[in-house]
Amino acid sequence: MQNAECRMRSGGYHPGLSFCILHSALCIFLTGCGSAETADRLVILSPHRDEIREEVARAFPVWYAARHPEAPPVAVIWQDVGGGAAQIAKFVSSQFDVSPDGIGVDLLFGGGTDLYLRAGNARYQIRDAARLISDVHHTPVVDGGGIKNSWEKYLILEYLPKEAGISFAGRRVLLVSSVDRYGMAEAFAQAGAETLYGDFYFALGMPVPMHSLTTVRRLAACMLPVLTKLPFQLLYPTGAKQEHNTPRYPQIFRWAEVLAGDFHFIRRYMPQDLNGKIILTQTVTPQDTDELRRRGARMLITVAPEMDGRSFATNVLEGVVLALSGRRSEDLRPDDYVQWLLRAGFRPRIETLAPQGAQRAEAVPVSNRANGG
Repeated sequence: MQNAECRMRSGGYHPGLSFCILHSALCIFLTGCGSAETADRLVILSPHRDEIREEVARAFPVWYAARHPEAPPVAVIWQDVGGGAAQIAKFVSSQFDVSPDGIGVDLLFGGGTDLYLRAGNARYQIRDAARLISDVHHTPVVDGGGIKNSWEKYLILEYLPKEAGISFAGRRVLLVSSVDRYGMAEAFAQAGAETLYGDFYFALGMPVPMHSLTTVRRLAACMLPVLTKLPFQLLYPTGAKQEHNTPRYPQIFRWAEVLAGDFHFIRRYMPQDLNGKIILTQTVTPQDTDELRRRGARMLITVAPEMDGRSFATNVLEGVVLALSGRRSEDLRPDDYVQWLLRAGFRPRIETLAPQGAQRAEAVPVSNRANGG
């Protein structure tokens, strides 16, 4: 903790900071030392919502006491500087400029972000994410894209229909964002689903439906070169915004049988009534699962297995594959990701939340005009 080796210095190379913020919510990284008065406090900076902080605050002292029974109890202290990971990174850098020997913080518990948005064969780099890793030259940095374009497609097209009897052919699917999960978008199209791509609704707040990948690719080519230069928090809920649920667009939620994609987007606008819905997502907590059950969702599928009630993000899975294979993302083919995860024993989480027999959602037409209900 405070008496451990200080890893970051003012004006130096800070690969751990950038890698942790981009890599995943799992990464806990030492960011400062030397200014706390005692060794029984763990001071953390984090953009994560309260329920994750509470989970860590409960679990870490227990873990620490079991491994260091002779040490005094440790108290977890959350230092709040406001904003998401990008704002916290700026705070840390500015504080090290003033106090190069330590800023009184032990850990930066970062979230994740996409480095690229994708449509077809085109990739569009997010400027804020690129800035976070601008000083990283040797450490592998992953954003989950390798998993989204391989493992998620495999689950939709192969594993779920063949091993779990869950087919998406003919189902009405609301994919909340296609450009951050273009592999999933392609998989639903190949599986024969009737898919509504909700990028305009969930990222831009504009009730404009898209029903074809051709439309997605054309609009992405026009808009993403500009949108990816905007501050990331304008496109994606960060920090405290991830805790808020403000139901919107009831028509498209009523229309859909399957809600798929990033859970922060789903959580942001989902209605109170999710009766009979299948949720295909990632990065959920036990509280999220309880809330989906309370709202009547029939089934939860996550692309990673459940671990102590939680399903971790795709960037965590991609990091696992790189660690297992000893290779970099650019050296791995889509099938390599699938085979490494299967070899490691990873399977999707499939959890029934409500009894079978909930009625199929009534099909409410979604107009090609801007009408979100």
